[in-house]
Amino acid sequence: MKSPVYNRILLKLSGEAFKGEREYGIDPKFLVYIANEIKEGVALGTQIGIVIGGGNIFRGMAAAANGMDRVTGDYMGMLATVMNALALQDALMKVGVDSRVQTAIEMQEVAEPFILKKALRHFEKGRVVIFGGGTGNPFFTTDTTAALRAAEIHADAIFKATKVDGVYDCDPVTNPNAIKYDRLSHMDVIKNRLKVMDNTALSLSMDNHTPIMVFNLKIAGNIRKILSGEEIGTKIVGTTV
Repeated sequence: MKSPVYNRILLKLSGEAFKGEREYGIDPKFLVYIANEIKEGVALGTQIGIVIGGGNIFRGMAAAANGMDRVTGDYMGMLATVMNALALQDALMKVGVDSRVQTAIEMQEVAEPFILKKALRHFEKGRVVIFGGGTGNPFFTTDTTAALRAAEIHADAIFKATKVDGVYDCDPVTNPNAIKYDRLSHMDVIKNRLKVMDNTALSLSMDNHTPIMVFNLKIAGNIRKILSGEEIGTKIVGTTV
């Protein structure tokens, strides 16, 4: 079997991905699809950490815009990410992948607290580690959580799963003439305000020299293909030269 190009990655999943074809909540069938995609990556020998959003259940910023206290809304959003983490762990178990959930907010009855050395030990044992609860602090997105955890675990790259096949100069869903980028720098994304991750996450990734791979999650086999070195989606690196 061909060795993977990336030994350890941080996979960033949006909460919206968990909806599948539903309007909200979790689609169990699509969750099993995601679990099988992750399983292919594990089979290559890559160590995989995961951060999931909670937008399929609750959005703190949207609630704040409608009058709720932002801090309260953000904590509720963090709890939503834990629900998604537990759902993914269940799906991974069903397809035969050993995993652990670690949370930034302590809740020992349902998950381990985030302890870096313990997470690294799980990786060494071939387990997938799902990081829930965001950073444990309000005002930080799960994109920033992904960049932070990627830096902490010394991930070779962040795999940003989306519903389109890369980064475009504008929304390809509404504009058929949108231009796709194969390669960008972190600064290109920030300067051109391309909607990939928030600026805090991008700056953190740039400072830690963490590449970001943006790809379409709904195309089966993409995680395995990128891990094997295929040029898929858009690669965001420190420099495009």
